[in-house]
Amino acid sequence: MKISFTSAHNLPAQKAFVELTKEYGQSDMDAADVIVALGGDGHVLKTLYEVMDSGKPVYAMRRTDSVGFLCNDYRPENLLQRLAAVQKVSLHPLNLVATAVDGKKYTARAINEISVIRETPQSARLRISVDGIERVAQYSGDGLLVSTPAGSTAYNHSCGGPIMPLDANTLVMTAISGYRPRRWSYAVLPQASVVEIRALETDKRPVRIEAGDSVIANAESAKIWLDRSKTLTLLFDPDQHLGERIVREQFML
Repeated sequence: MKISFTSAHNLPAQKAFVELTKEYGQSDMDAADVIVALGGDGHVLKTLYEVMDSGKPVYAMRRTDSVGFLCNDYRPENLLQRLAAVQKVSLHPLNLVATAVDGKKYTARAINEISVIRETPQSARLRISVDGIERVAQYSGDGLLVSTPAGSTAYNHSCGGPIMPLDANTLVMTAISGYRPRRWSYAVLPQASVVEIRALETDKRPVRIEAGDSVIANAESAKIWLDRSKTLTLLFDPDQHLGERIVREQFML
């Protein structure tokens, strides 16, 4: 099995990279059968973006003090045996087509979520449509996000959105410090849904769009949907499967 190791810039990840490449060798990413990412969730997401077109599977090991929700525990021994026994999780990214106030068009992808957020102290005012039907004529708050099930434990959850099982076949749209409508905080949508968000009063209430590493300032509109033509594969030890982690996360105090 050909392995390409990648590491974050922190010292534990760098030390692990030296240890593992000495033991198992190092292949170019293009020639590898599997990518082993060493670090935390940020490095895992960076690696997934890098392999999005090739579809190479990614096995991550935690070499950071952060949670590392997408990572397996770090154990350098018996790595080949662990890789032979993994369980696969298939993820699909979100697609974004955005228009700025000046008319420029932008495209981007995101694995966890896409957010539309105010750029000034003024609250954002947004119109929300799903599948071509207006659902909220005027939303007021800090912003909105659309999350995949894999991303539902991250920013979405911190904003009060629900944690979604990986096999839920849904997206979730969640208010970011929503003010009006007062009783609306999130919506669970079928995964085939197309979400359109339009900024209102953009001269007074500018917003930006964040999607992965892309930031679009002075945004006017966002069209968001799940891209099922792209499949990302994460590998987990059987006792650390991401689906189980998502269930367990909902019972943590």
